[in-house]
Amino acid sequence: MISVKEKIAYGLGDTASNIIFQTVMMFLMLYYTDVVGLSPAVVGTMFLVVRLFDAVTDPVMGNLADKTQSRFGHFRPYLLWLALPFALISILAFTTPDLQGTEKIVYAFTTYTLLMVAYTAINIPYCALGGVLTNNVKERVSVQSYRFVFGMLGGVIVAGCTMPMVEYFGQGDSAKGYQYTMTVMSLLGLVLFLLCFFGTKERVQQPLDQNLSLAKSLKTLVKNDQWRVLCGAALFLLTGQVLRLTLGVYYVKYYLGEEELITSFMTLGVVASMIGCALAQPLAKRFCKIKAYISLQLIAAGICIASYFITPDNITLAFAAFILWKFFLDMATPLLWAKMADTIDYGHHKTGVRITGLVYSGVIFFIKMGVALGGAIAGWLLSFYNYQAQTLQSIETQQGILLSFTIIPAFGSLLVAFIMRKYTLSNTQLASIQASLKTSTS
Repeated sequence: MISVKEKIAYGLGDTASNIIFQTVMMFLMLYYTDVVGLSPAVVGTMFLVVRLFDAVTDPVMGNLADKTQSRFGHFRPYLLWLALPFALISILAFTTPDLQGTEKIVYAFTTYTLLMVAYTAINIPYCALGGVLTNNVKERVSVQSYRFVFGMLGGVIVAGCTMPMVEYFGQGDSAKGYQYTMTVMSLLGLVLFLLCFFGTKERVQQPLDQNLSLAKSLKTLVKNDQWRVLCGAALFLLTGQVLRLTLGVYYVKYYLGEEELITSFMTLGVVASMIGCALAQPLAKRFCKIKAYISLQLIAAGICIASYFITPDNITLAFAAFILWKFFLDMATPLLWAKMADTIDYGHHKTGVRITGLVYSGVIFFIKMGVALGGAIAGWLLSFYNYQAQTLQSIETQQGILLSFTIIPAFGSLLVAFIMRKYTLSNTQLASIQASLKTSTS
């Protein structure tokens, strides 16, 4: 059993990660369009193009972490080594130098690319760390529940504090406000990563005689059919989720016409996510994790579709729908991440090779591709519906924002539910796999 103290320490690492991840999902598009002055089409394309680098950096980082040998373990040392560089790059990404035209686009591309590379380098080892804290199937769900409750705490900080801090530090200068806000956020993230490093311990070890090349490791990874299912689910899940979260601020500001409620809207959504994540563990104890996950996706899709019919004057119902969507959608999140650790055992049993870092990096690549596609589609849809920054939007644009915020994201959850029908690793099957692994290594 892992102590509550260690679970909290692990969770604080996700608080740190989410300070950046949630900022990117909630505010980066708005920052680029309304502060830097880039067109939404350019920003959307940038989100997608930069993420293509992840096709290289993610497996490289996963393989590198698997091969890392240090007195701190395979994955923990990266939290110590990269916390400061990640914080500095995060500040640069939200700094607006006095540039014009193409120069602004080049700066945005460069700093966003560096931010994503740094995020990859620290987040993949952090995620893989969750797979080596314990090999107990039930404890894995508990670890991930703690992780995402504290991860969503990072989201609460971002949603509740970003805009007020921008106004406080900027005093009318949004560019200055964002820079100072991210300085505070990044320093907080630095401290939290260090607390995670000092408060956790790696227990599940790689086979001592395992030393595969990246090419052979990737070939082995692809043979893991249950891992492939999670990759497909992750792609469509994040595409729909990020599309909806990115357009959330536009929905409140331009469709509901209540700009002053943006902070409340986003913050209450993240609080609902925290509650949902906290309930994942008791849910997994009472019901089949696979059926529960599929059901939660179908509920989330239904809420998205229903939200399309909420009129702008019904603010309370709009808030309630968003809160319920976040509650049910993120109740499923710890279940998904616990499944990643399960596919490591499955792959080890099937191929004789244990590649923890590469399994996580592979799924994370598809997660980040979903983030990229969701952000890109959001930008393209805003451009398609003739969005103009900081102006009164036309009826066509408002309806486009509504459609893009409600109906289109629903398809993401529906596709996830369909794909997860192919996932077969029940608790009973995993117990048999782990018993077999224990016998073969004893």
